[in-house]
Amino acid sequence: MCRLLGYVGTPLLLEKLIYEPDHSLIVQSYQPKEMTSGVVNADGFGVGWYHRDRETPPFYYKTVLPVWNDINLPSLSRYVESGCVLATVRSATPGQSVDLVNCQPFQQGQLSFIHNGFIGNFRATLYRPLRERLSDRAYRTIQGGTDSEHIFALLLDQLETARSLTAALQQTIEILVELAEKYETEFSANIIASDGTHLVASRFANRDPVPTLYWLAPSQAYPDAVVVASEPILAGEWHPFGDRSLLTVNSDLSTHIISL
Repeated sequence: MCRLLGYVGTPLLLEKLIYEPDHSLIVQSYQPKEMTSGVVNADGFGVGWYHRDRETPPFYYKTVLPVWNDINLPSLSRYVESGCVLATVRSATPGQSVDLVNCQPFQQGQLSFIHNGFIGNFRATLYRPLRERLSDRAYRTIQGGTDSEHIFALLLDQLETARSLTAALQQTIEILVELAEKYETEFSANIIASDGTHLVASRFANRDPVPTLYWLAPSQAYPDAVVVASEPILAGEWHPFGDRSLLTVNSDLSTHIISL
């Protein structure tokens, strides 16, 4: 299982999110506390961020190295400043290669996406059914072979007709539920997605235990922001997601939660 981190709010340096907290994403790469499978997250790292002043597609930095071995990230994190950040450390699902094309975040246009979870026996269960549900446009965005990237492509398709990013993510999970039931497989979909101004996050699995996910409203550490994380990164009043729920963070940092 990977570890996820999402931030939206007042621009800050990346190091304030991924290095300085006591239980930062760096610490979670080698000493996670709440993973439901796996021991470490040593199969790469990725961070995506949006320009603090201009409306441009997100930037990203990815590596297949264990994040603790990356000599470039410390200096990069002291330089980059952003008001919307998505980051993840990866624990690759067995059978899915450790390759840059399989590293998250995935990005298309203004949208960035990270996923913690799996589709059971993906190549033998939902690989073809998922591809058959995709439009040609979404199909062509897939560069790697992970279940995560296929879920992202499905989300891109839902965005074509959905009234919002929230609705698109909800529809994506509903389709996964339908397909998983039909082909008798398990899946989990802890997801964070953003267009740079809004952020949505889901905690969902069609089996127990559901992987953990938390959110932190404006706090002493991040007074004008909302943070979403697989595990709390520092002390504070973190709110655990319900077992099957979806959080929306609007551009004014107001939040809304629905059950799935």
